[in-house]
Amino acid sequence: MSAALLFAVFGLTGVGIYLITSRSLSRIILGFVLLGHAAVIALVTAGGPPGEAPIAGRSDDPIANPLPQALALTAIVISFGLTLFMLALAGRQQTLSGSDLVEDDLEDRRLAARAEREAALEELREAALAEEEES
Repeated sequence: MSAALLFAVFGLTGVGIYLITSRSLSRIILGFVLLGHAAVIALVTAGGPPGEAPIAGRSDDPIANPLPQALALTAIVISFGLTLFMLALAGRQQTLSGSDLVEDDLEDRRLAARAEREAALEELREAALAEEEES
């Protein structure tokens, strides 16, 4: 793999992951698209250096491996399907709420607050037991 393709894969992956962590659905979709492109570039370059097409009956030239190209085509199809699905979700979110920002789940907030209260109560119990043991 050449250095330029290596930097392209790492750059696309880094920017894609950065965009996925945002709260805007449009940025999340763009991040998944960039990750799909990074996967395709990585798979195509994994096939090795470009060479001549395999010719039947010639055994002195190495035959090209078709697996990276097949995996790249599969990655393209999966990336396309995921992009369409996420665009449908973003359109539905835009229709229902009027924005493309991902909101916090109220149930998650409630569970997190409950876990914090239970952790604080457990600390108080441990402190009370430590005081009883000392006296």
